[in-house]
Amino acid sequence: MPSKMRLDKYLKVSRLIKRRTVANEACDNGRISVNGRVVKASYDVKVGDKIEISMGTRTVAVEVLLVAETVRKDDAAAMYKEV
Repeated sequence: MPSKMRLDKYLKVSRLIKRRTVANEACDNGRISVNGRVVKASYDVKVGDKIEISMGTRTVAVEVLLVAETVRKDDAAAMYKEV
């Protein structure tokens, strides 16, 4: 299992954002921050990182629990916990 993964891919695999292109655009538009800093899509996500996603009026804050290349849809929510 990898210990880190690109932010855009992590958001897609964990199903926090449905498509990688959408995750990329969100990063480009400064809507995603990790540990309080706005980051690019190429940022390496590690276990323990706190990710904040601002989409429209909603803001989702999660803590990374697991970094995995592939997960089943049912197991995707186990990759993070909402904070």
